[in-house]
Amino acid sequence: MDRTPWVKTGNFPVRIVVGLGLSILSAASPASAQEAEEPSHEREELGINRYTAPRIEHVFEILDQLKPLPFAQLWRDLPAASPPGRERKGLIFGGLIADGFLIVTAQKPNLVDDLGRVLIREARGLGVADRVMRHSASLAELGRGGNWEAMRQELIATQADVERAMVDLRDEKMAALLSLGGWLRGLEIGAAAVEADFSPKRAALLAQPELLDYFVEELNTLPPPVAHTPPFDQLRAGLREIQSIFAKSGPSGWQIGQVRTIHERARGLNLTLRRNR
Repeated sequence: MDRTPWVKTGNFPVRIVVGLGLSILSAASPASAQEAEEPSHEREELGINRYTAPRIEHVFEILDQLKPLPFAQLWRDLPAASPPGRERKGLIFGGLIADGFLIVTAQKPNLVDDLGRVLIREARGLGVADRVMRHSASLAELGRGGNWEAMRQELIATQADVERAMVDLRDEKMAALLSLGGWLRGLEIGAAAVEADFSPKRAALLAQPELLDYFVEELNTLPPPVAHTPPFDQLRAGLREIQSIFAKSGPSGWQIGQVRTIHERARGLNLTLRRNR
């Protein structure tokens, strides 16, 4: 599928493009920023770029604006086993990076080692375990030392390194699924935070309709044996429902019931993706 028209028509929201540029320049360490930029020409050749697949730091930036995050309500046990299918593993890996942000925000060092082990397991299923092992060791060390900002940057670098591995494998779809997994878990976290402390202004931070359109489009181009399995049928249906809420909600027209529905749908979809069947 030729993705070039999407970029040229400028359908992606300007606020997200600007936010990504600022986050890469100011939030990432020099090393991780350099890593993130290295494969840009390769990503664009595949139709993957900051206009279509924003990195996880943009999700983190939005969640920063929605703090405090209700950790006790949002934390979920890390998956005990990996589900079948490489595509689901990619979605879950992206979601685990967002789980790591929740650990960082709540400063829970007792959960860092477990997160690292599960990241390695899922990376092994994606064929990129060597890329993740060094990050896992660093995450554990930073978490034990309480260096939370550095751990956050290591999470960003981990996601970027796995995405770069997908680019090296010329796997455009998997790079998009990694991004979708992180975004969907971030949406669940953000919606819970807005529901706990509601205002239309806070709710409006959740709405990224053009980005969601992109993810739905990507799901529609998966191979039929994957696209028509129950988890992916449910994922498309749930995302379309969230699309309709975004379409109905202007900047000041948000109601708490809409946020509650988004939270419930995002949570349900994340649980569906984790089920080992």
